[in-house]
Amino acid sequence: MQTNITFFFILLISWPLLAEDSFPGIRELMTDEELRASGVDQLTEPQIQALNQWLIHYTANESELIKQTTEVKQEAFQPIESAIIGTFHGWSGKTTFQLENGQIWQQRYSDQWVTKMENPKVTITQNFFGFYKLEVEGKNKTIGVKRIK
Repeated sequence: MQTNITFFFILLISWPLLAEDSFPGIRELMTDEELRASGVDQLTEPQIQALNQWLIHYTANESELIKQTTEVKQEAFQPIESAIIGTFHGWSGKTTFQLENGQIWQQRYSDQWVTKMENPKVTITQNFFGFYKLEVEGKNKTIGVKRIK
């Protein structure tokens, strides 16, 4: 009974954070290889949801280490303005974005968007939790990304 009350309390506190699209969930954050290696791919849906809620609770500055790391990242990170090299067709799953500044970013969410643009300008920003999003200039389209190079 105590475990259910604790879980409900964590869910109640974490629910507003879950409503934000800033937390994609463990399945979107890990690669297929990481999911298999960690055993997360074997978890039931309720277990995945509980893990996601724990991650949200933990990253919401519950951990002093995370709190310090987030503060440093927030101070140090400046929005990146660049352009995607070549013909850009949108995103679908694990799309990578090669920027003119030499950086390569990868899509974190499984969203899809189809377009055709040449060298579109993009801006990458960081949210409160330290996650990044890429916005395509003039299209009002954003996607969560992670830097891979």
